[in-house]
Amino acid sequence: MQLSATPYEERLTAPRSWWLISFLVGVSFALILLPFGTLPLLGGLVGGTAAAAVVASAYGSPRIRVVGDSLIAGEARIPVAALGEAEILDAEEARAWRTYKADTRAFLLLRAYIPTALRVAVTDPQDPTPYLYLSTREPEKLAAAIEAARKAHA
Repeated sequence: MQLSATPYEERLTAPRSWWLISFLVGVSFALILLPFGTLPLLGGLVGGTAAAAVVASAYGSPRIRVVGDSLIAGEARIPVAALGEAEILDAEEARAWRTYKADTRAFLLLRAYIPTALRVAVTDPQDPTPYLYLSTREPEKLAAAIEAARKAHA
């Protein structure tokens, strides 16, 4: 597999506050098990924290990558030849495209805790998806990487 001219990779990790919330979930499990003794209390603390941390980690695990001639966003793999113009969305415009401007046929890799996004038109006539909405912390770099990959494989 040939790498693109401007490789790009980003993991949409959960914010740091979610790890504190995971610990607080463990504390709440510990308090629930407090009447049963010290050992169940510790089990609730460890088990509840671990379970909540697994959920936070799983939700924050999708990656966006530009590799070779493909854009890989979560589970989707799209050739850059099938993509059109990329539009960088600031926080306000990203919220609009997540809500009232959204098309139900669009592919959304959405993380509400990431305020900026990139909207990329899909130009493949066989694909019913009108655009990709990708939450990203660095929309300018992602747009540049997609454009560089498109030019390298044109």
